Amino acid sequence: MALGAFGAHALKSRLSPELHAVYQTAVQYHFWHALALVAVALAWPHFPDNPWLRAAGWLFFAGVVLFSGSLYALALGAPRSIGLATPVGGLCFILGWLAMASAALRA
Repeated sequence: MALGAFGAHALKSRLSPELHAVYQTAVQYHFWHALALVAVALAWPHFPDNPWLRAAGWLFFAGVVLFSGSLYALALGAPRSIGLATPVGGLCFILGWLAMASAALRA
């Protein structure tokens, strides 16, 4: 919430429309995958030995750091080479959802 508000108010006039869109993408994916992490945390006490659930949690965490983190950094002026982390983070998100589906099927 705070990162979205910061981008909408403090950064709106400082970023180009293209960089503002990059920042907003980071916020949106961060939000949805934070909710996915909450779902993993709520399921964990019921299925503590499910390796797919554990994998999903770590993959969502890695995705937030790599995908959203690299987009935040790019929007705020980091070197373009940091963008190499973005697709790796996106892959972590995809694998996280697959792991979450596997966890649900094996519950």
